[in-house]
Amino acid sequence: MSSSLDRPSDRIDRVHFGPETLVVDLADGRSVSVPLAWYPRLLGASHAERANWSLSAGGYGIHWPELDEDLSSEGILAGAPAPRTLTAG
Repeated sequence: MSSSLDRPSDRIDRVHFGPETLVVDLADGRSVSVPLAWYPRLLGASHAERANWSLSAGGYGIHWPELDEDLSSEGILAGAPAPRTLTAG
């Protein structure tokens, strides 16, 4: 099985947000838009917290230090939302 690390085109160039979306621009010119609802930490974050991101994993990951959130281009391209956590009820 190959991963995004095998495809330089999957490197992340830019991260930005629409009203209800996370948009990731990739090295090959593609832009991938996914619902913020997939990532509850980002959905509940302030504009300033969302804007404070850095590239990780050699350009294949995104890290938000204030939110303790990490996403990869591989997961975003696979359409993988954040895992749901169980809450005590």
